[in-house]
Amino acid sequence: MFSNADEVLKYLKDNEVKSVDVRFCDLPGVMQHFTVPVESFDADVFANGLAFDGSSIRGFQAIHESDMQLLPDVTTARLDPFRAEKTLNINFFIHDPLTGEAYSRDPRNVAKKAEAYLKGTGIADTCYFGPEAEFYVFDDVRFTSGSQESYYHIDAEAAFWNTGRAEEGGNRGYKPRVKGGYFPVAPNDHYADLRATMSRALIDSGLIVERQHHEVGSAGQAEINYRFNTLLSAADDLMLFKYIIKNVAWNAGKTATFMPKPVFGDNGSGMHCHQSLWKDGAP
Repeated sequence: MFSNADEVLKYLKDNEVKSVDVRFCDLPGVMQHFTVPVESFDADVFANGLAFDGSSIRGFQAIHESDMQLLPDVTTARLDPFRAEKTLNINFFIHDPLTGEAYSRDPRNVAKKAEAYLKGTGIADTCYFGPEAEFYVFDDVRFTSGSQESYYHIDAEAAFWNTGRAEEGGNRGYKPRVKGGYFPVAPNDHYADLRATMSRALIDSGLIVERQHHEVGSAGQAEINYRFNTLLSAADDLMLFKYIIKNVAWNAGKTATFMPKPVFGDNGSGMHCHQSLWKDGAP
């Protein structure tokens, strides 16, 4: 979408964007953010970056060396489809503000260095990754761990355990059986429209969606496949994918989770990852 700072600044002005959401990834792989009003987002951000407290981010700095620097990656800028105020999201690289070096625990820097290392070996000049992240969609999620009780409870309208419950308007019985959720048509597939909404949001954000379907698990397990990409871009795509899936589900009054095994006795959610190495345009 953008290739340099001037293009970003011009877009912010010409399109009446109100805020820029500054995003970076912590060591365990969870996106973090803070928001800057567009009035405070200028050319200086691209030259000198933005500061943040690295001691408050998991896996980063000790409190006596907490200052860290964020520098924007303009190629990742996209409008946020969920914010009420027009907001441009940009992923940032993390640097040491004293030395200017790329931070060794920034997952985006690690991916960038890995791509450079691959080219240096001469084995290949490009690596493609195509992750397939499965997820469940729940209607109710409750959990607690206290001095007097500890439990978790999940529920979904299409879950196999709900075939016998009383439902408003009557229980019409269409619930995929245990491990029986792969590819059924409606009315067994309760979530086709929700997945379609998710897919459209992904497409509007720049991902190339190839297919979507109900997965093997009951209780709304789903998979949406999108086009592979080079390592750093594929990692950014996956973070964008999870953000969109969770927020579309949230807006629909549901909870999407990428937990590996949320339902005992039914299929877990995996993330197959297709990989290929290319050199001079050939695999």
